[in-house]
Amino acid sequence: MERMYPLVNGKLARFLHGGDYNPEQWPEEIRAEDMRLMKAANVNVATVGVFSWVSLQPGPDEFAFDWMDRVMDGLAEEGLHAVLATPTAAHPAWLSQEHPEVLRAGPDGRRRRHGARVNYCPNSVVYREACTEIDRRLAERYKDHPALLLWHVSNEFSAGCWCETCAGAFREWLKEKYGSLAELNEKWYTAFWGHTYTDWQQVEPPYEHGERSITALTVDYRRFCSDSVLGCFLNETTVLREVTPEVPITTNLMGTHRSLDYEKWAPHMDVISWDCYPGLRDDIAQTAFRHDLMCGLKQGRPFLLMEQTPSTQNWQAVNALKRPGQMRLWSYLAVAHGADSVMYFQWRRGRGGHEKLHGAVVEHAASEDARVFREVSELGEELAHLEDHLLGAGVEADIALIFDWENWWTLDATSGPVRDKKYVETVFAHYRALWRRNVPVHVVGTDADLSGYSVVIAPMLYSVSREWAQKVGEFVRGGGRLVAGCLTGWVDEYDLAYLNGYPGPLRETLGVWVEEVDALFEDQQNRILMKHPFGPCRGDYLCGRLCEIVHAESATVLATYGQEFYAGWPVVTENKHGEGFAYYIGTVPEVEFLEHLYRTICADCGIAPVLESPEGIEVRRRSQKNMSFTFILNHNDDVSFVDLGETEYRDLLTGQVLSGNIPLRGFAVRILVESDLWEEPEEEPDSEEPESGEGQQG
Repeated sequence: MERMYPLVNGKLARFLHGGDYNPEQWPEEIRAEDMRLMKAANVNVATVGVFSWVSLQPGPDEFAFDWMDRVMDGLAEEGLHAVLATPTAAHPAWLSQEHPEVLRAGPDGRRRRHGARVNYCPNSVVYREACTEIDRRLAERYKDHPALLLWHVSNEFSAGCWCETCAGAFREWLKEKYGSLAELNEKWYTAFWGHTYTDWQQVEPPYEHGERSITALTVDYRRFCSDSVLGCFLNETTVLREVTPEVPITTNLMGTHRSLDYEKWAPHMDVISWDCYPGLRDDIAQTAFRHDLMCGLKQGRPFLLMEQTPSTQNWQAVNALKRPGQMRLWSYLAVAHGADSVMYFQWRRGRGGHEKLHGAVVEHAASEDARVFREVSELGEELAHLEDHLLGAGVEADIALIFDWENWWTLDATSGPVRDKKYVETVFAHYRALWRRNVPVHVVGTDADLSGYSVVIAPMLYSVSREWAQKVGEFVRGGGRLVAGCLTGWVDEYDLAYLNGYPGPLRETLGVWVEEVDALFEDQQNRILMKHPFGPCRGDYLCGRLCEIVHAESATVLATYGQEFYAGWPVVTENKHGEGFAYYIGTVPEVEFLEHLYRTICADCGIAPVLESPEGIEVRRRSQKNMSFTFILNHNDDVSFVDLGETEYRDLLTGQVLSGNIPLRGFAVRILVESDLWEEPEEEPDSEEPESGEGQQG
């Protein structure tokens, strides 16, 4: 894989290390001290201007850029760079006062009062014009500034406005999509309950006290809201690209954020970036999953970790501190999954406001001797040492795991067979089965090119278009493997049920059809009984929540149900389709079954784990040209061992030559390259690892 720098303007071919900086909150003497502290913390970039609109534009015809000039100049003088944000996530109170129609309305249709952030109507012409004006002034003022590295558009976009402006824009969006009211009535199946529309003005958003029984309406409104907010993003990027065509553009996404279809956003972003805030007791595989989801938006190209806390958060029920070494470990977790940056929210804790107790590199005491400051500084030094080798390396994978926002919306809007379909949890269960064995995965959408993969996994892909079914069918016929789960292929993209038996247009590929589905209560379980061993799949496994009654047509039955009136009916099947195979799982199985199934499929396809490792040790790989970099991450808080076999590796962090069974302290990180590909660094830092299993965490 060729080197792929995410930043293409040539100013800074380095790992970005820094964070959100709010200089408008501080007097000049503290701003000057911040510049010195950034150098001491081995920071090379600061995100500035995120919520600065009123500081830059105190009134409709009043602009104040002098303070930002001094900040940008100060960064440049210290050899630092700016991720310059457009300030549009928090519009000024004067704008709401003069034009209350810019404010967002809730699902009840009531206009909100001024406050919070992202509190604007995305279809407000006044809001968009105001964004264009402030963005143009920013771009024209700083287009040639040596500190400007990257545009950060707004902040943490989210969707959902139910005002009259949006209601009218929604009707226009529907006219463009469907062409006629007759077509809309047909696709929305409005004949049910006599809800047929006879005039476009009758169509309203799905207000919480209005029409909520037409699933297609609800899903289309989610699509419209996502498109509307994307329109705001594009409104801003148009100006930035016109004035500064050489400066890359991003905005900070939020992982599995529900309201925006990030797959539709990705083509418009020069580099993906996102904000990562796991809880201290979260399953670390969930964080890995979200990193791979963000990396998968551009199918393995590097992304930016735009925000993480260096220590603690302030909005969870319990905001525990990251333990010593844990911030470093989780930073390298992001890097291992494709990040070319480690950045923080926030640089300096504010004295007041909602986030005054949120973690920061510089705490209220502002001590360079503080643990967090020292950890950030040490990590910045390490990243600078790594960048000549690792920067721009991509993440390769032979497996594509489908995650589809529109499918998620459709499932959530559907009444039955269970209220909570647990779509994200279902996709994650398949991911975790592969993550546990250190098998790389690209988490991609249905628009992704499948040609580079050996296996495609589509758990609970309830909404399937005929076009995607044809694409994945050709993939299987050409020799690929498809794994599909229960509720797959029940409806088309308009939420109209397929009448030829589920899984609709995938029926031929999968070689099965589904008659009905049994919903199980939380205290109920069924069993998967293997008819004969299928690799390590043997004996029986637990399953629950949903149990489909499956008819095998051309498919071979691998397993049957063990209980209920459908005991003995197929539950897991394999279908030879062209040169490939398609597998169907008609229930929600326990993770052990998925681990065994994927072990078999991977072996058949020649897909090996990066490295076998014990519980709590994650191994990932990034590659470029003829070099591969193996990350070994110890998520345990105690010493663990990993067997490297007879191959000799160099550790990029320590310079050590390693082979055989090596120890890792709690929260330790190794970044390895095969020794014969290693270029000797000028200096080798001292080893941080113990020679035996004893010692404290590093």
